[in-house]
Amino acid sequence: MKIQFLILSLILGSAPFAFSAETIKIVSSLPRTGSSNAQTTSMVNGIRMALEEVKYKAGAFEVKYEDWDDASAKKGDWDPEVEASNADRAIKDTNVLAYIGTYNSGAAKISMPLLNKANLLMISPANTYPGLTKPGKGEPNEPSVYRPSGKVNYFRVVPADDIQGMVGADWATSMGMKKVYILDDRGLYGKGISDVFEARAEEIGMEVLGHEGIDPKAQEYKGLMTKIKSFHPDMIYFGGTTQTSGGQLAKDMKSVGLKAKLMVPDGCFETAFIQAAGADNVNDMTYVTFGGLPPSKLVGAGAEFYKKYKAKYTAEPEGYAVYGYEAAKVALEAIRRAGKKDREAVRVAMTQVKDFEGALGHWGFDQNGDTTLTTMSGHIIKNGKFEFVALLGNPNIVKPAATSKKSNPS
Repeated sequence: MKIQFLILSLILGSAPFAFSAETIKIVSSLPRTGSSNAQTTSMVNGIRMALEEVKYKAGAFEVKYEDWDDASAKKGDWDPEVEASNADRAIKDTNVLAYIGTYNSGAAKISMPLLNKANLLMISPANTYPGLTKPGKGEPNEPSVYRPSGKVNYFRVVPADDIQGMVGADWATSMGMKKVYILDDRGLYGKGISDVFEARAEEIGMEVLGHEGIDPKAQEYKGLMTKIKSFHPDMIYFGGTTQTSGGQLAKDMKSVGLKAKLMVPDGCFETAFIQAAGADNVNDMTYVTFGGLPPSKLVGAGAEFYKKYKAKYTAEPEGYAVYGYEAAKVALEAIRRAGKKDREAVRVAMTQVKDFEGALGHWGFDQNGDTTLTTMSGHIIKNGKFEFVALLGNPNIVKPAATSKKSNPS
């Protein structure tokens, strides 16, 4: 059979590997245990849809997909030990050519340098912390600390928080919010996005009444909400996720009679957040920013994805389902372009993706591995569901105050 492939390849002028029947693997590392499960199940569904569309083929290769959990039962969320173990497992399996993950930016910090040393392509459908890729947007040693080889092997298909935090503040101001109290979960993602929000809020003249971190494991926050109530804020901004008590904060705002609006980022853009808070506690007062459009508002190939998803799974896709789909599509494209079972070739092929037509539109990766997409959307919770309100990111939404105070995000 190998001789036949060789003869055929010589006749057609193609390299022998173009007709190889070898199998390669794509794996994903996402929190499948705990309250993130609904969101990550939707993402995995998206990944599987992308693979099914090409009949589990990438060029000449048969593709096997494995769905790995980076959470543990003891934490009920992503676990550093599990994420490190997943990265090590992928590195040791030479069949693995693409690692789709992580969901949490903190988890990415664990696996990024490990996978980088192995030249293994990593593509995230959800990480938004700027310091993972952008010089000067995080800690002084970021992102070089995640690139010990000096090469870029990490890519993401979702816009980062330096954009989301800024447009969140712009949106709040455009709605007439003049005074805000900022909370964060002290995590990489939550603290990072709240710092960006604060810097932009002060830049455009919004009064920041205070900014403090919460203990995400606390049972309740009524004392904190009572204190904040005395400041009479128009809005509370929470940098965090469903899993770091976003829902409980909303509950306790309501229980102490705090009438302010609540704004949360994409880490709460999931049904689990509404369930954790209780719909009555978030309806008509909670605003959510998201890096992109909600699935129902996608157009072109994105609209087709939405239609197929609903037909296949008889359910609405969560916000990040299409990002799981797009991550798998672009991973398949890199493997196809590389044309051989070689991690370095696949990594290089991904750096050359500059003109991709996908479910998210027309986009590519910049030199840092970031998507060129910058579309953001704003949502309100009504009748226990997320309702699209507006596209965000238009620089003309608000104009900076003439005598604004500036602060630098950490």
